[in-house]
Amino acid sequence: MEIIKIDEQEIVNAVCVYMANKNGISPESVYVELLFDDDEGYSAELEVNNRKEIISEAKLVEALRNWMDLEYNMDPFSVGVQFDLHEGEGIVAYIS
Repeated sequence: MEIIKIDEQEIVNAVCVYMANKNGISPESVYVELLFDDDEGYSAELEVNNRKEIISEAKLVEALRNWMDLEYNMDPFSVGVQFDLHEGEGIVAYIS
């Protein structure tokens, strides 16, 4: 299987769609900022329905697996997800 590189904007889109589906709102109503911390790893700060919350890397993986199913027609349970922080590109994900 080839490795697919998902850029930061597409990760944000995946999280927006995932959270919108969970909350019954439009993806445009979800604000996402991807984060990386040396101790905590990857996460995202969200604003949904005027509430802020932080989601963990595990939820980011879940959102990306959902995205791979919706946008790439891939089996969400068979994909591996690895995040990486690139200077200039921000946070990217490699899907294998």
